[in-house]
Amino acid sequence: MTDAPVRVLIADDDALVRGGIRFVLSMVEGIDVAWEAGDGAEAVEKALEHRPDVVLMDVQMPGTDGLTALIRLRESWPEAVVIILTTFGESDYVTRALAGGAAGFLLKDAAAEDLARAVRAAANGDAFLSPAVTRQLLDGLNAPAPAASPAASPAPGIELPEFAEKGLKELSAREREVLVLVAQGLSNAAISTQLWISEATVKTHVSRVLTKLGCENRVQAALIAHRLGVVRN
Repeated sequence: MTDAPVRVLIADDDALVRGGIRFVLSMVEGIDVAWEAGDGAEAVEKALEHRPDVVLMDVQMPGTDGLTALIRLRESWPEAVVIILTTFGESDYVTRALAGGAAGFLLKDAAAEDLARAVRAAANGDAFLSPAVTRQLLDGLNAPAPAASPAASPAPGIELPEFAEKGLKELSAREREVLVLVAQGLSNAAISTQLWISEATVKTHVSRVLTKLGCENRVQAALIAHRLGVVRN
């Protein structure tokens, strides 16, 4: 008996982009691109109807954009696993997607192996942090706030959960080790191998870390780890 394939929904208004992603993932055993959507509204409709394992969601789409679709989808289906597809320089979008509960971020021009790895990681409850996207977010965290301009509305910042610093102090030594590895982008399987513990134990540690830090997902935990100096940027 073989494991069921990871069922993917691709949401992008560019048919060529959808086709390219479909082609790349069709070459990967165990991943099935079962549905496509041309805008955010269609993505939400199909995701709620078919319940895919992973949704690959573009940000900029006509009508209902990817960020609005992300929020609507997770309001109706909180367990939805959404990877945001972005282009370099869209750090504002990534920040807002993070707040909306995105499970991961990937650049559209990512290597084929990174795309496949991101889908597998998300389906397993992990988070694939594209190094380029993570770097943008960390740069945003460390950059000084720009002077206020009456003509422009400020971009949303990445705020620490209310009890993040307190929660960090409450982590056990092992939980702190796990947090560091999560922040480095390692999957549960990779953490299991590195720490010589079972994947089930890793999942337990990750769950406790998220609870103590007040995080919704691994992406937030990773950024908090960088921001609070647990991991050197």
